[in-house]
Amino acid sequence: MRIGLKNWYKSGEPWVWLNAGAVAISIIMVVGLLALIAVRGLGHFWPADIIKANYTVPGQQSKVIAGEIVESEEVSAQRLRDAGIAISAEESEFFERQLIKVGNRDIYGSDFQWILPAFLESIEFSENIMVVERREWGNFYGFLKEVREGDRVILDDKPLWETFQQRIARAESIHDDIYEIEKHQIGRINAALERLRLKERRLELESKLTNTAQAQLQLERAELQQEYKQLEKRLGELYQQFNQDYFVAETVDGHQVTLSIGSVVRAFQPNAMSLPDKVAHYGDKVWEFVADDPREANTEGGIFPAIFGTVMMVILMSVIVTPFGVIAAVYLREYAHQGAVTRMIRIAVNNLAGVPSIVYGVFGLGFFVYFMGSTIDETFFPEALPAPTLGTPGLLWASITLALLTLPVVIVATEEGLSRIPRSVREGSLALGATKAETLWRVVLPMASPAMMTGLILAVARAAGEVAPLMLVGVVKLAPSLPLDGNYPYLHLDQKFMHLGFHIYDVGFQSPNVEAARPLVYATALLLVVVIAILNLSAVAIRNHLREKYKALEV
Repeated sequence: MRIGLKNWYKSGEPWVWLNAGAVAISIIMVVGLLALIAVRGLGHFWPADIIKANYTVPGQQSKVIAGEIVESEEVSAQRLRDAGIAISAEESEFFERQLIKVGNRDIYGSDFQWILPAFLESIEFSENIMVVERREWGNFYGFLKEVREGDRVILDDKPLWETFQQRIARAESIHDDIYEIEKHQIGRINAALERLRLKERRLELESKLTNTAQAQLQLERAELQQEYKQLEKRLGELYQQFNQDYFVAETVDGHQVTLSIGSVVRAFQPNAMSLPDKVAHYGDKVWEFVADDPREANTEGGIFPAIFGTVMMVILMSVIVTPFGVIAAVYLREYAHQGAVTRMIRIAVNNLAGVPSIVYGVFGLGFFVYFMGSTIDETFFPEALPAPTLGTPGLLWASITLALLTLPVVIVATEEGLSRIPRSVREGSLALGATKAETLWRVVLPMASPAMMTGLILAVARAAGEVAPLMLVGVVKLAPSLPLDGNYPYLHLDQKFMHLGFHIYDVGFQSPNVEAARPLVYATALLLVVVIAILNLSAVAIRNHLREKYKALEV
């Protein structure tokens, strides 16, 4: 028996099972974590039913509440007594407590409230109760009473709810027109006026501001200002139409409020919705989360600017780090003398991979932003001073900082790929009359390209999730515009940007409305994983294509 057990150990089979078990446990943990994030995040967008009930707590005045149940937990009776709730000793030792989203922050002061289901009475799910998503002040829960155009109550043959929905659609269309004018058309004019100002200042510094040049600038400025006045007039008309509709609503406890329809994003009655209606609503909410701008201190709306900023930064980082990493690896492996100095350089490169990322952020802020950026501003943008152009954190410096952070990964992976290419391949190319440079460019590098892509995949995976260095070199809580737009020079490398990783940190730890922000943390984390997976899968597909193309490496 002992001999058989000893032979079994010597065969290595136990270690195979041990490794297989460790891999299986790791996969289960990763899948479980992703499932938890997906359920917690994506479940937030489902239109939950709205409960209405009388809430009577011993020792407190009875009140009517309405809202959607968000989560529940068990608390001890003693904890409730300490909170001032009169619970007798004969009752249960533990009570279920539910967090309910009651909305109406402008009336109650808070969006959420903890309740004890044991003290709910007359529970009902009224089909007439509505949820109104607003641009400010969160959700409103209540009953629709009337719709007004100015001081006139709208009375027509249509049901009140249908009239309300039509007015919301009208206001949303006007809001889109206003957004187009303010964000794009007026933004284009402001950018053009700023370019004229900088051009005039540059001519003045170069002593070239002649009367002719000044007259030409004034003519261009007058044309832009005339166009601005026309847009301003159109904007005033749109705002007048946008603010003319109102609706009167009543909360479940009898408060009547008059609200502008222009403040409404959408309104729905979840208790009256069928399953297809809820699925359609869910799709709209998920698309809004992916494609719209944030609102309500990043606790409502979408996160498209953060998605765009993350992808743009990773692409720029990849464009910067790949050539430098490949050139460095080629020099160390193909040209440098393999002595003590080269070994020390390799050790230094490996050590750089272990430096904390925040150190790279401090270096990027000090060297790239304050030193290089200020020097570039003084040399190339003197007309904009003292306002900085590149002497401030922005997309360019964030991309370069992360390129520096991931450079050791690309160098090491590329060197490994170069070392795997047989020496006979190089010698055969040289024997056929190719120079060393031609051998490197036409034979060695193509065969090592899968290894380069492996380094790039590792670099993307690390850079996309970094937050600490970005907080110092360019990322912000809310960016007014995207770094890529239709205004010259189109790609604004000096502009600050939003990032999914920082958005998770901001919403999770800096939000004034923690309960409202918690589901968005899960949803944003899931989206960050998806973005990184898409970037990595794209790089993996390219690598596999290159590996199939240059199968000679495996010979």
